[in-house]
Amino acid sequence: MAYLLVIGTRKGLFRATSDDRRHWEVSGPLRLDDDGYADMMGIYAVGIDPHTRRVLAGAESPHFGPSVWRSDDLGRTWSEPEEAPIAFPDDVEESLTRAWQFAFTDEPGVVYAGAEPHSLFRSTDGGDRFELVRALWDHPHRKDWFPGAGGGAVHTVIAGRVDASGTDPRAMTVAMSTGGVYQTRDGGASWAPANAGITTTFLPEKTPEYGQCVHKVAVGPDGAFYAQNHHGVFRSADPAEGWTSIADGLPSDFGFALVAHPGRPGSALNFPVISESCHLPPEHRLRPHRTDDGGRSWHPVDAGLPGEPYYGIVLRDGAATDGAGEPGFYFGTRSGDVYVTVGDSGTWTQVAAHLPDVLCVRAAEV
Repeated sequence: MAYLLVIGTRKGLFRATSDDRRHWEVSGPLRLDDDGYADMMGIYAVGIDPHTRRVLAGAESPHFGPSVWRSDDLGRTWSEPEEAPIAFPDDVEESLTRAWQFAFTDEPGVVYAGAEPHSLFRSTDGGDRFELVRALWDHPHRKDWFPGAGGGAVHTVIAGRVDASGTDPRAMTVAMSTGGVYQTRDGGASWAPANAGITTTFLPEKTPEYGQCVHKVAVGPDGAFYAQNHHGVFRSADPAEGWTSIADGLPSDFGFALVAHPGRPGSALNFPVISESCHLPPEHRLRPHRTDDGGRSWHPVDAGLPGEPYYGIVLRDGAATDGAGEPGFYFGTRSGDVYVTVGDSGTWTQVAAHLPDVLCVRAAEV
């Protein structure tokens, strides 16, 4: 088998390939155009289409603005559509800041993009062109969604799931900062908040209907949802019915990234950060934590990681799984280091070191 890891950084896109997930060949920054101006773009979102293996990269240039680049040869070469793939309609007085997330469905060609400002876009041609999902944009709550410290965006898109009852092509869950979790069960025609039990530290009401600053949401193979909040880690079998805290046992309940095991119910990885005012790892150690019992207990998984003081944290899309039968788990830090662990080994192997700030990683068995 071969494995592809695509790494988005603040200064360009990197690509890593491996046959065994222990030894990696890293290249980059990848040239996105013949002039090379795009080499230094910030890459905030990467997606690998499970049907075609097309790779999408959400890029942002301080000179040319945001765009979506695409590769149909596993990241070796790239192209950009002549017209902006993601743009607001003429009757919307907003402009795209950046794409934050790409999510693929069971239907070939259908791709969703979560974006900033708070918005969701849909493509039916594999990501060449996207259209605004108007029902979410026109939601009456939108006037109260405001940017958090990292901007106001739909940063999590989970297609086909709203609870543990099974997949449904008309169902979808999104999470945003600052707004919370919203769900649709009718293909995006209507949306409802699903935040009961998720707390806030910055609003007068501690458990509002909406307005939470959810940092990341992941879903396990049994349909259980996990949420890393702006202080607070939560689990739910059905977000519409509420969430339960599972933060006990973690060194901090603040963080950004969260990854659910793709094949084992109850298992997830968390990457704690000291607090909202101190974005450093607890005890200055690079130490992910894992649960194997749905959040009732957590334990550090740090074999192979630096034992000396470390100061880089993992951002919300800086961690991922390749979804293989024996899954690999990956993360990259703001210090530019990228690691992988495979299956239950519990031991991390370094993929790359000293890259620019890692903003996102995505991996696939190819």
